[in-house]
Amino acid sequence: MAKMTKSQLLNHLAEKSGLAKKDVKNFLEVMTETAYSEVMNSGEFVIPGIGKLVKKNRAARQGRNPATGETIQIPAKTVVKFRVAKAAKEAVL
Repeated sequence: MAKMTKSQLLNHLAEKSGLAKKDVKNFLEVMTETAYSEVMNSGEFVIPGIGKLVKKNRAARQGRNPATGETIQIPAKTVVKFRVAKAAKEAVL
């Protein structure tokens, strides 16, 4: 199967769990909102068995414009990274 769309994921989870598609959709929305707020406030959000979202600060650095080759200053910023859990890595191999 190719990449699973949100609709396909909702259908699959509803079928496997026996819940209504509407309930699964609401659960995913609440989980997403919770993940965003936890990463913003505490710096990380763990999804057991899958991985965790981690907030990282990137320092300012110099880079290059690939079109002109000109050196530019890239400002510091905060990004979110996903770290895959060991169990997920082992399950895929």
